[in-house]
Amino acid sequence: MPYRSRITRTVAALLGGAALALATVALMPLTAEANEPLKATLQKRFSDIKIEQVNKSPVAGLWEVYADGQIFYTDDKGDYLLLNAMLIDGKTRTNLTDERLMKLRSIDIGALPLDLAIKEVKGNGKRRLVVFSDADCPFCKRLEKSLTEVTDVTVYTFLFPIDKLHPEASERSRRVWCSGDRLKAWKDWMLENRNPTASADCDNPVAKLAALGEKYRINGTPTLVFGSGRTVPGAIGARDIDRYLNETAR
Repeated sequence: MPYRSRITRTVAALLGGAALALATVALMPLTAEANEPLKATLQKRFSDIKIEQVNKSPVAGLWEVYADGQIFYTDDKGDYLLLNAMLIDGKTRTNLTDERLMKLRSIDIGALPLDLAIKEVKGNGKRRLVVFSDADCPFCKRLEKSLTEVTDVTVYTFLFPIDKLHPEASERSRRVWCSGDRLKAWKDWMLENRNPTASADCDNPVAKLAALGEKYRINGTPTLVFGSGRTVPGAIGARDIDRYLNETAR
């Protein structure tokens, strides 16, 4: 279940189905001030949602709550909530909620176990991209075609089968990993529909990568992680891939 839906359903049930919309507000400079007492209050009231951070928002009296990978807003006592709300800077038309989500969801590529990935160096390989990919996901195959148009990048592919959607993907992923040339086996399957023929009984990282995905809340494929830390779900095109690869960490 998507994180936003989980939060919305849980809070709505506890509040008798009430939902609030974000009204027009006056913006103030963003601070990094946290509110641990408010965090404790919210965690007690909504025990089945993991409240990770509570930070001051750009709006006087409004607090940003980061929970289960999503953002909602509350007053300083946790009595009123704004669900499914986007905070917009009226002067610049910047979506401040999206910017904060990008930062909060960012992943440090250097902290990932890249030795468990299928590595492909293209051109000078200076830029880095990590992809969580399901061997039987049609959108992952679409992404692979887009990647053929991108160069000067090192691509690390984590085999991330989602069994409930693609029951044969785990077996196929293991066969890819057990192949003498993993990259070729992966490309042959994803771009040419040529099944990997290797035995699937070698030591492989599929189970470890499933745990890694859970740790970082990877709940769909493909999911891309760029050198800047930005995470992007879905099969985006070569132009967007190239643009995000040129971003620097925020």
